[in-house]
Amino acid sequence: MLAALALFAAPMVGCAKGEHEEKAGGEKTEAAESHEEGGEGLTAFQLKNGIGPITEEVKVGPVDKALAAQGEKLFTAKGCTACHKIGEKYVGPALGGVTERRTPTYVMNMILNPVEMYEKHPVARGLLAEFMTQMPNLNLTKDEARAIMEYLRTQGPATAAAR
Repeated sequence: MLAALALFAAPMVGCAKGEHEEKAGGEKTEAAESHEEGGEGLTAFQLKNGIGPITEEVKVGPVDKALAAQGEKLFTAKGCTACHKIGEKYVGPALGGVTERRTPTYVMNMILNPVEMYEKHPVARGLLAEFMTQMPNLNLTKDEARAIMEYLRTQGPATAAAR
C-alpha cells in the first residue's frame, strides 16, 4: 500500500518542484506534461490567487471581528477541524499564518474549488503530494468562504506558536 502511495505521489512531487524532462525525440515525460497542466497554462492572476469563482483580488482592511467570529463557528461546524489544526500539520497543512503565505483570494478559491485547484494549480498539487489527502468540496457560499478566510486572518504564526 505504501509503495502504491509513493508511486502516486512521485510525479506530483516532481511537478511541484518544477522538474521538466523529455524522452528521446523530444517527447515529454508524464511529469513534464503534468507540470504544464498544473501551472504553465494558468494566468499570472491564477498562479497568485488560485482557480475558482473568485476572479478579482479580495480586498481586506482591518480584521472584521464579527465576520471572523462567524468564520470560526463555520470552521468548526463544517468539520474543518477534522483535518486542520492552526499551529501544526495534521491531516492537512497547519493554517496558522496561511493568509500571510497565500493571498486571501487564493484561500477562498481553495475553500470553494478544491478539486480543480488540486488538478491544475501547482501549489495545491504540491500540498496534495505532501499530505496525500484531498480537501473535500464543502459546497460553501462565497460569503461563508469569506468568513472563514477572515477567521484565518486572525490566526497568524504567533497565534499558532502560542497554542
